[in-house]
Amino acid sequence: MMKLPTENLEALLIVLFLIVTFGISLIEKLANLKETISYISEIFKTSFIRNFVKPLITILMLLEVLTLFFLVVGIFQLYFQNEKEMALLGIVFSCFSIIYMLIGQRIAKDYPGATSLTIYFILSIFGIYILSS
Repeated sequence: MMKLPTENLEALLIVLFLIVTFGISLIEKLANLKETISYISEIFKTSFIRNFVKPLITILMLLEVLTLFFLVVGIFQLYFQNEKEMALLGIVFSCFSIIYMLIGQRIAKDYPGATSLTIYFILSIFGIYILSS
């Protein structure tokens, strides 16, 4: 019978949650890139960033790729080697990604959308706290 890891269990679950969150987000963007660009362009059509949607989406996708890379490497290192650095770096990148999205939500004046990012940010900060202690 497989033994459930008790060491770093809360950190492993937070990292797994963030992998699923950012992984699905990135896959959705890549699978429907034209629709994503069209949708985001519509949101920002009256804002000062309306002409920069494509590069801004590219930056977000790069942030998500970096986030996922560090989280995926981190979850394996955390589980098999009890090393926390890569997972911690992944969670820090998740914070940067969330802040980047928050800026966009605020510029678009999508206050409910901005508010919904808060739970992800709190979870990430909690992950940083756990992995730093």
